[in-house]
Amino acid sequence: MATVELRFSALPEHVRTARLVAAAVARRAGVDEAVLDEVRLAVGEACSRAVGLHESHDIAAPVRVLLIEDEKKFSIEVGDGVTGDSGTARAADEAEGVAESDAEGEDEMGLAVISGLVDDVEVTAGKDGGLIRMTWPTTTAAVLP
Repeated sequence: MATVELRFSALPEHVRTARLVAAAVARRAGVDEAVLDEVRLAVGEACSRAVGLHESHDIAAPVRVLLIEDEKKFSIEVGDGVTGDSGTARAADEAEGVAESDAEGEDEMGLAVISGLVDDVEVTAGKDGGLIRMTWPTTTAAVLP
């Protein structure tokens, strides 16, 4: 299992870099070429969401992105630093049927887009912040340069 870790300041201009890195690592991991646009878009949504949460909660910590290559799957984890009863914690509750407020409508739209792009999505919240884990199957064994 190979893992690439990316951390970036919670600034919108860094989201594009995260998208490009994710697509490059996904390609190397063996994700089908036809799915790479979905990977890019989903990572962009997840990272933009994390940046927005960091900005709205005045969190100085960087956004965390893990790109995990397993034998038959490729996963991306985007973590935010929002703990407690906000951000991803509320999104995880809403995924379980807890009602949302109007203030989180935009946040929910981002999660809806991600869910539409990725078949295997998991949204969790914990003491270290929220996490969106997205997983895609790989079609070939990774080829190292």
